[in-house]
Amino acid sequence: MDNNLNIRNVRKKDLMEVSKIAIEGWKTAYRGILDDAYLDNLTIKEQYEKRLKDYMENGFVVAEFQNQIVGFCRYSVGKYNQDIDITDCEICALYVKPEYKRKGIGKKLINYVINEFREKGCSKMIIWCLKDNYPSRSFYKKMGGTYFAENTITKGNKEYKEVSYIYNLKKLPKDELELI
Repeated sequence: MDNNLNIRNVRKKDLMEVSKIAIEGWKTAYRGILDDAYLDNLTIKEQYEKRLKDYMENGFVVAEFQNQIVGFCRYSVGKYNQDIDITDCEICALYVKPEYKRKGIGKKLINYVINEFREKGCSKMIIWCLKDNYPSRSFYKKMGGTYFAENTITKGNKEYKEVSYIYNLKKLPKDELELI
């Protein structure tokens, strides 16, 4: 798959497919973690509007395999939270279609974004995920992240814990991360 996988900047015409991947990702990764009613009420229109805003404001790339979008990553330079002043960049979202997971796509997306951050002079990256999302937490640790902090977020009418992982971009391998 590596030779046929293309990472590129998102285009406006990609946003509908990206929105579908986001919803599918939420419904598979967070079923049993988030309230079912919240997951069942996610809509393509709502996700599209959110992705359109992201498209105009943040870094945003897609992974393409055989002319099909199979994953995406949104990222931003700057502090995620004023209380956490040791980071200077963030991966805001990382999604891979369920049937394409464990094929190196998430790793390729993170590597691409880390190289973008390095080119901009960033040195400490943060990524957040739901505390009970153990597959993602394991992946972020394998990619070199160090558990950092917890936070509470609200989805629907319920509060959930999320955790963060910090990456020292100066200590990670320079080219492609070979940690998995």
